[in-house]
Amino acid sequence: MVYPETFTGFMADGADSWPPKFIKREFTPKPFEDYDVDVEIEACGICGSDIHTLTGGWGPKNWPLCCGHEIVGKAVRVGPKVTLIKKGSRVGIGAQIYSCLDCKQCKNDNETYCRHQIDTYGAIWPNTGIVSQGGYASHIRGHEHWVFPIPEAIPTAEAAPMLCAGLTSFSPLIRNGAGPGKKVGIVGLGGIGHFGALFSHALGAETWVISRSHSKEADARKLGAHGFIATEDKDWNEPHRMTFDLIVNTANSSEGFDLGKYLSLLDVHGKWVSVGLPEGEGQEVKSHMFMENGCFIGASHLGSRKETLAMLKLAADHGIKPMVETVDISETGLASAVSRLRKNDVKYRFTLTGFNKVF
Repeated sequence: MVYPETFTGFMADGADSWPPKFIKREFTPKPFEDYDVDVEIEACGICGSDIHTLTGGWGPKNWPLCCGHEIVGKAVRVGPKVTLIKKGSRVGIGAQIYSCLDCKQCKNDNETYCRHQIDTYGAIWPNTGIVSQGGYASHIRGHEHWVFPIPEAIPTAEAAPMLCAGLTSFSPLIRNGAGPGKKVGIVGLGGIGHFGALFSHALGAETWVISRSHSKEADARKLGAHGFIATEDKDWNEPHRMTFDLIVNTANSSEGFDLGKYLSLLDVHGKWVSVGLPEGEGQEVKSHMFMENGCFIGASHLGSRKETLAMLKLAADHGIKPMVETVDISETGLASAVSRLRKNDVKYRFTLTGFNKVF
Protein backbone atom coordinates (compact mmCIF):
# COMPACT_ATOMS: atom_id res chain seq x y z
CA MET A 1 0.00 0.00 0.00
CA VAL A 2 1.25 3.48 -0.90
CA TYR A 3 -0.40 5.78 1.61
CA PRO A 4 -2.26 8.06 1.02
CA GLU A 5 -2.86 7.15 -2.62
CA THR A 6 -4.65 3.92 -1.67
CA PHE A 7 -6.10 2.39 1.47
CA THR A 8 -6.51 -1.31 2.26
CA GLY A 9 -9.62 -3.03 3.58
CA PHE A 10 -11.49 -6.29 3.96
CA MET A 11 -14.12 -6.12 1.23
CA ALA A 12 -17.12 -8.20 0.22
CA ASP A 13 -17.99 -8.57 -3.46
CA GLY A 14 -21.70 -9.21 -3.11
CA ALA A 15 -24.57 -10.61 -1.05
CA ASP A 16 -24.81 -13.98 -2.78
CA SER A 17 -23.23 -16.11 -0.05
CA TRP A 18 -23.29 -16.44 3.71
CA PRO A 19 -21.14 -16.05 5.62
CA PRO A 20 -19.65 -13.48 3.27
CA LYS A 21 -16.14 -13.94 1.96
CA PHE A 22 -13.96 -11.02 2.97
CA ILE A 23 -11.07 -10.25 0.65
CA LYS A 24 -8.21 -7.99 1.69
CA ARG A 25 -7.46 -5.55 -1.12
CA GLU A 26 -6.48 -1.98 -1.89
CA PHE A 27 -8.99 0.68 -2.88
CA THR A 28 -8.80 4.33 -3.87
CA PRO A 29 -10.45 6.89 -1.56
CA LYS A 30 -12.00 10.10 -2.83
CA PRO A 31 -9.56 12.94 -3.60
CA PHE A 32 -8.22 14.73 -0.52
CA GLU A 33 -9.76 18.19 -0.04
CA ASP A 34 -9.17 21.20 2.20
CA TYR A 35 -11.61 20.18 4.96
CA ASP A 36 -10.74 16.49 4.95
CA VAL A 37 -9.19 14.36 7.67
CA ASP A 38 -7.46 11.02 7.13
CA VAL A 39 -7.80 8.59 10.04
CA GLU A 40 -5.58 5.58 10.64
CA ILE A 41 -8.09 3.09 12.03
CA GLU A 42 -7.47 1.32 15.35
CA ALA A 43 -10.93 -0.11 16.04
CA CYS A 44 -14.31 -0.48 14.34
CA GLY A 45 -17.63 -1.69 15.67
CA ILE A 46 -19.76 -4.18 13.76
CA CYS A 47 -23.26 -2.76 13.32
CA GLY A 48 -26.54 -4.40 12.44
CA SER A 49 -26.48 -2.19 9.37
CA ASP A 50 -23.44 -4.14 8.20
CA ILE A 51 -25.43 -7.36 8.42
CA HIS A 52 -28.39 -5.95 6.47
CA THR A 53 -25.92 -4.77 3.84
CA LEU A 54 -23.95 -8.02 3.60
CA THR A 55 -27.09 -10.18 3.35
CA GLY A 56 -28.70 -7.93 0.75
CA GLY A 57 -31.64 -7.39 3.09
CA TRP A 58 -31.67 -3.66 2.42
CA GLY A 59 -31.50 -4.08 -1.33
CA PRO A 60 -28.77 -3.65 -3.95
CA LYS A 61 -25.49 -2.02 -2.95
CA ASN A 62 -22.42 -0.65 -4.66
CA TRP A 63 -20.11 -3.66 -4.59
CA PRO A 64 -17.31 -4.38 -3.80
CA LEU A 65 -17.80 -2.89 -0.38
CA CYS A 66 -15.83 -2.38 2.80
CA CYS A 67 -18.38 -2.09 5.63
CA GLY A 68 -17.97 -0.57 9.08
CA HIS A 69 -19.11 2.80 10.42
CA GLU A 70 -18.20 2.81 14.10
CA ILE A 71 -14.60 3.90 13.70
CA VAL A 72 -11.93 5.06 16.13
CA GLY A 73 -8.35 5.87 15.19
CA LYS A 74 -5.68 8.53 14.91
CA ALA A 75 -5.91 11.62 12.73
CA VAL A 76 -2.81 11.31 10.53
CA ARG A 77 -3.52 14.00 7.94
CA VAL A 78 -5.64 17.15 8.12
CA GLY A 79 -6.55 19.54 5.34
CA PRO A 80 -5.32 23.15 5.34
CA LYS A 81 -8.75 24.51 6.31
CA VAL A 82 -9.46 21.99 9.09
CA THR A 83 -10.03 23.63 12.48
CA LEU A 84 -12.01 21.01 14.42
CA ILE A 85 -9.41 18.22 14.53
CA LYS A 86 -5.69 18.24 15.30
CA LYS A 87 -3.23 15.87 13.65
CA GLY A 88 -2.30 13.04 16.02
CA SER A 89 -5.51 13.17 18.06
CA ARG A 90 -7.73 10.17 18.74
CA VAL A 91 -10.94 10.59 16.80
CA GLY A 92 -14.08 8.77 15.75
CA ILE A 93 -16.29 8.55 12.68
CA GLY A 94 -19.84 7.23 12.65
CA ALA A 95 -22.36 6.27 9.99
CA GLN A 96 -22.33 9.61 8.18
CA ILE A 97 -19.25 11.18 6.64
CA TYR A 98 -20.51 14.29 4.83
CA SER A 99 -23.32 16.83 4.69
CA CYS A 100 -23.53 20.11 2.77
CA LEU A 101 -23.47 22.32 5.93
CA ASP A 102 -25.33 25.00 3.96
CA CYS A 103 -28.99 23.92 3.90
CA LYS A 104 -31.65 24.75 6.49
CA GLN A 105 -31.28 21.35 8.11
CA CYS A 106 -27.50 21.62 8.45
CA LYS A 107 -27.69 25.13 9.88
CA ASN A 108 -30.15 23.98 12.57
CA ASP A 109 -28.14 21.03 13.96
CA ASN A 110 -30.14 18.64 11.82
CA GLU A 111 -27.32 17.85 9.41
CA THR A 112 -27.98 14.14 9.73
CA TYR A 113 -31.16 14.86 7.73
CA CYS A 114 -29.32 16.81 5.01
CA ARG A 115 -30.58 15.89 1.53
CA HIS A 116 -26.97 15.74 0.39
CA GLN A 117 -25.66 13.58 3.22
CA ILE A 118 -23.24 10.77 2.41
CA ASP A 119 -23.10 7.46 4.25
CA THR A 120 -19.73 6.36 5.54
CA TYR A 121 -19.81 3.34 3.26
CA GLY A 122 -21.72 2.40 0.14
CA ALA A 123 -22.51 5.91 -1.13
CA ILE A 124 -21.18 7.64 -4.24
CA TRP A 125 -19.02 10.71 -3.74
CA PRO A 126 -20.37 13.48 -6.03
CA ASN A 127 -18.45 14.24 -9.20
CA THR A 128 -16.07 11.32 -8.67
CA GLY A 129 -17.99 8.07 -9.10
CA ILE A 130 -16.00 6.76 -6.13
CA VAL A 131 -17.84 4.59 -3.62
CA SER A 132 -17.37 5.53 0.03
CA GLN A 133 -15.67 2.72 1.94
CA GLY A 134 -15.93 2.03 5.66
CA GLY A 135 -13.98 1.00 8.69
CA TYR A 136 -12.97 -2.61 8.06
CA ALA A 137 -9.89 -0.92 6.62
CA SER A 138 -6.52 0.64 7.28
CA HIS A 139 -7.68 4.26 6.87
CA ILE A 140 -10.69 6.40 6.17
CA ARG A 141 -11.08 9.91 4.74
CA GLY A 142 -13.92 12.24 5.64
CA HIS A 143 -15.02 15.83 6.20
CA GLU A 144 -13.90 17.29 9.53
CA HIS A 145 -17.49 17.98 10.62
CA TRP A 146 -18.07 14.23 10.82
CA VAL A 147 -14.82 13.46 12.64
CA PHE A 148 -15.13 13.66 16.43
CA PRO A 149 -12.51 13.96 19.19
CA ILE A 150 -12.80 11.05 21.64
CA PRO A 151 -12.54 11.91 25.36
CA GLU A 152 -9.56 10.34 27.07
CA ALA A 153 -11.79 8.65 29.65
CA ILE A 154 -13.47 6.36 27.09
CA PRO A 155 -11.52 3.25 26.02
CA THR A 156 -11.20 2.87 22.26
CA ALA A 157 -13.11 -0.43 22.04
CA GLU A 158 -16.03 1.09 23.98
CA ALA A 159 -16.04 4.39 22.09
CA ALA A 160 -16.37 2.73 18.68
CA PRO A 161 -19.95 1.38 19.00
CA MET A 162 -21.10 4.65 20.53
CA LEU A 163 -20.59 6.33 17.16
CA CYS A 164 -23.58 4.60 15.57
CA ALA A 165 -25.46 2.42 18.06
CA GLY A 166 -24.90 4.88 20.89
CA LEU A 167 -25.78 7.99 18.92
CA THR A 168 -28.83 6.32 17.37
CA SER A 169 -30.30 5.87 20.86
CA PHE A 170 -28.97 9.10 22.38
CA SER A 171 -30.41 11.53 19.84
CA PRO A 172 -34.09 10.60 20.27
CA LEU A 173 -33.68 10.56 24.05
CA ILE A 174 -32.44 14.13 24.31
CA ARG A 175 -34.63 15.44 21.50
CA ASN A 176 -37.71 14.14 23.30
CA GLY A 177 -37.00 15.23 26.82
CA ALA A 178 -35.59 12.15 28.56
CA GLY A 179 -34.48 13.24 32.00
CA PRO A 180 -35.61 13.62 35.62
CA GLY A 181 -39.35 13.25 36.05
CA LYS A 182 -39.79 11.35 32.79
CA LYS A 183 -40.59 7.66 32.33
CA VAL A 184 -38.78 6.19 29.33
CA GLY A 185 -39.16 2.78 27.74
CA ILE A 186 -36.50 1.08 25.62
CA VAL A 187 -37.89 -1.65 23.36
CA GLY A 188 -35.30 -4.32 22.62
CA LEU A 189 -32.10 -5.00 24.53
CA GLY A 190 -29.55 -5.40 21.77
CA GLY A 191 -26.70 -3.32 20.42
CA ILE A 192 -28.72 -0.10 20.24
CA GLY A 193 -31.13 -0.88 23.07
CA HIS A 194 -28.46 -1.49 25.68
CA PHE A 195 -27.04 1.95 24.90
CA GLY A 196 -30.53 3.36 25.20
CA ALA A 197 -30.84 1.96 28.71
CA LEU A 198 -27.41 3.27 29.70
CA PHE A 199 -28.00 6.78 28.37
CA SER A 200 -31.59 7.08 29.60
CA HIS A 201 -30.44 6.15 33.10
CA ALA A 202 -27.50 8.58 32.92
CA LEU A 203 -29.84 11.37 31.83
CA GLY A 204 -31.88 10.82 34.99
CA ALA A 205 -35.04 9.31 33.52
CA GLU A 206 -37.00 6.46 35.08
CA THR A 207 -35.89 3.79 32.64
CA TRP A 208 -37.69 0.59 31.69
CA VAL A 209 -36.60 -2.08 29.25
CA ILE A 210 -39.30 -3.86 27.23
CA SER A 211 -38.27 -7.23 25.81
CA ARG A 212 -39.89 -10.39 24.49
CA SER A 213 -38.91 -12.56 27.45
CA HIS A 214 -37.34 -12.32 30.90
CA SER A 215 -34.02 -13.73 29.66
CA LYS A 216 -32.36 -10.30 29.55
CA GLU A 217 -33.87 -8.86 32.72
CA ALA A 218 -30.72 -9.26 34.78
CA ASP A 219 -28.67 -7.48 32.12
CA ALA A 220 -31.24 -4.68 31.94
CA ARG A 221 -30.90 -4.12 35.69
CA LYS A 222 -27.08 -4.04 35.39
CA LEU A 223 -27.42 -1.36 32.74
CA GLY A 224 -29.46 0.82 35.06
CA ALA A 225 -33.06 -0.06 34.22
CA HIS A 226 -35.50 0.69 37.00
CA GLY A 227 -38.10 -1.71 35.59
CA PHE A 228 -38.56 -4.50 33.07
CA ILE A 229 -41.54 -5.64 30.99
CA ALA A 230 -41.63 -8.99 29.19
CA THR A 231 -44.15 -9.11 26.36
CA GLU A 232 -44.43 -12.89 26.72
CA ASP A 233 -46.39 -12.30 29.94
CA LYS A 234 -50.18 -12.33 29.76
CA ASP A 235 -51.72 -8.85 29.50
CA TRP A 236 -48.22 -7.40 29.82
CA ASN A 237 -49.29 -3.90 28.88
CA GLU A 238 -52.27 -3.51 31.20
CA PRO A 239 -50.48 -2.44 34.43
CA HIS A 240 -48.51 0.17 32.50
CA ARG A 241 -51.11 1.74 30.23
CA MET A 242 -50.68 5.49 29.72
CA THR A 243 -47.69 5.76 32.06
CA PHE A 244 -44.73 6.34 29.70
CA ASP A 245 -43.66 9.72 28.37
CA LEU A 246 -41.36 8.32 25.69
CA ILE A 247 -40.64 4.92 24.17
CA VAL A 248 -37.65 4.36 21.90
CA ASN A 249 -38.09 1.28 19.74
CA THR A 250 -34.74 -0.33 18.89
CA ALA A 251 -36.14 -3.72 17.82
CA ASN A 252 -34.59 -5.24 14.72
CA SER A 253 -37.58 -7.48 13.99
CA SER A 254 -41.27 -6.81 13.57
CA GLU A 255 -42.35 -10.45 13.72
CA GLY A 256 -45.22 -10.91 16.17
CA PHE A 257 -45.08 -7.21 17.07
CA ASP A 258 -48.40 -5.94 18.47
CA LEU A 259 -47.89 -2.22 17.92
CA GLY A 260 -51.23 -1.29 19.47
CA LYS A 261 -50.25 -2.74 22.84
CA TYR A 262 -46.94 -0.87 22.82
CA LEU A 263 -48.63 2.41 21.98
CA SER A 264 -51.13 1.88 24.80
CA LEU A 265 -48.24 2.37 27.23
CA LEU A 266 -47.85 6.04 26.29
CA ASP A 267 -49.37 8.90 28.22
CA VAL A 268 -51.38 11.58 26.43
CA HIS A 269 -49.25 12.96 23.60
CA GLY A 270 -46.44 10.62 24.55
CA LYS A 271 -43.97 9.73 21.82
CA TRP A 272 -43.05 6.47 20.13
CA VAL A 273 -39.74 6.83 18.27
CA SER A 274 -38.42 4.01 16.11
CA VAL A 275 -34.71 3.69 15.40
CA GLY A 276 -34.49 0.02 14.44
CA LEU A 277 -34.77 -0.80 10.74
CA PRO A 278 -36.17 -4.33 10.36
CA GLU A 279 -36.28 -5.89 6.94
CA GLY A 280 -39.68 -6.55 5.42
CA GLU A 281 -42.93 -4.59 5.41
CA GLY A 282 -43.03 -3.72 9.12
CA GLN A 283 -46.10 -3.13 11.28
CA GLU A 284 -49.51 -2.06 10.10
CA VAL A 285 -50.47 1.29 11.58
CA LYS A 286 -54.12 2.22 12.13
CA SER A 287 -55.48 5.44 13.60
CA HIS A 288 -57.38 3.68 16.38
CA MET A 289 -54.05 2.44 17.79
CA PHE A 290 -53.13 5.95 18.96
CA MET A 291 -56.47 7.73 19.15
CA GLU A 292 -57.03 6.69 22.78
CA ASN A 293 -54.06 8.65 24.09
CA GLY A 294 -53.26 10.97 21.20
CA CYS A 295 -49.71 9.67 21.09
CA PHE A 296 -47.25 10.50 18.36
CA ILE A 297 -45.39 8.03 16.15
CA GLY A 298 -42.05 9.00 14.68
CA ALA A 299 -38.52 7.94 13.94
CA SER A 300 -34.97 9.17 14.36
CA HIS A 301 -31.85 8.97 12.21
CA LEU A 302 -28.36 8.99 13.75
CA GLY A 303 -27.62 12.41 15.31
CA SER A 304 -25.86 15.72 14.80
CA ARG A 305 -22.27 16.65 15.57
CA LYS A 306 -23.55 18.62 18.56
CA GLU A 307 -25.35 15.53 19.86
CA THR A 308 -22.35 13.28 19.22
CA LEU A 309 -20.08 15.49 21.31
CA ALA A 310 -22.71 15.70 24.07
CA MET A 311 -23.09 11.92 24.08
CA LEU A 312 -19.34 11.35 24.37
CA LYS A 313 -19.13 13.88 27.20
CA LEU A 314 -22.00 12.19 29.05
CA ALA A 315 -20.33 8.80 28.63
CA ALA A 316 -17.01 10.14 29.89
CA ASP A 317 -18.48 12.09 32.82
CA HIS A 318 -20.67 9.20 34.00
CA GLY A 319 -18.21 6.39 33.32
CA ILE A 320 -20.72 4.67 31.04
CA LYS A 321 -19.58 1.13 30.26
CA PRO A 322 -21.26 -0.60 27.32
CA MET A 323 -21.09 -4.37 26.97
CA VAL A 324 -18.54 -4.95 24.21
CA GLU A 325 -16.76 -8.05 22.93
CA THR A 326 -13.55 -7.48 20.97
CA VAL A 327 -12.48 -9.50 17.93
CA ASP A 328 -9.21 -9.21 16.02
CA ILE A 329 -9.90 -8.14 12.45
CA SER A 330 -9.12 -10.76 9.79
CA GLU A 331 -10.96 -12.69 7.09
CA THR A 332 -11.95 -15.41 9.54
CA GLY A 333 -12.55 -13.07 12.46
CA LEU A 334 -14.94 -10.98 10.41
CA ALA A 335 -16.81 -13.98 9.01
CA SER A 336 -17.27 -15.42 12.50
CA ALA A 337 -18.34 -12.15 14.09
CA VAL A 338 -20.91 -11.17 11.44
CA SER A 339 -22.35 -14.71 11.56
CA ARG A 340 -22.72 -14.53 15.32
CA LEU A 341 -24.22 -11.06 15.19
CA ARG A 342 -26.82 -12.20 12.67
CA LYS A 343 -27.86 -14.85 15.23
CA ASN A 344 -27.81 -12.27 18.06
CA ASP A 345 -24.97 -14.23 19.65
CA VAL A 346 -23.27 -11.27 21.32
CA LYS A 347 -23.74 -9.19 24.46
CA TYR A 348 -24.22 -6.65 23.07
CA ARG A 349 -21.73 -5.22 20.59
CA PHE A 350 -18.66 -6.36 18.68
CA THR A 351 -15.62 -4.13 18.23
CA LEU A 352 -12.91 -5.12 15.77
CA THR A 353 -9.38 -4.53 17.04
CA GLY A 354 -5.84 -5.60 16.09
CA PHE A 355 -5.69 -3.39 12.99
CA ASN A 356 -1.94 -2.87 13.39
CA LYS A 357 -1.45 -6.62 12.95
CA VAL A 358 -2.95 -6.79 9.46
CA PHE A 359 -2.43 -3.36 7.90
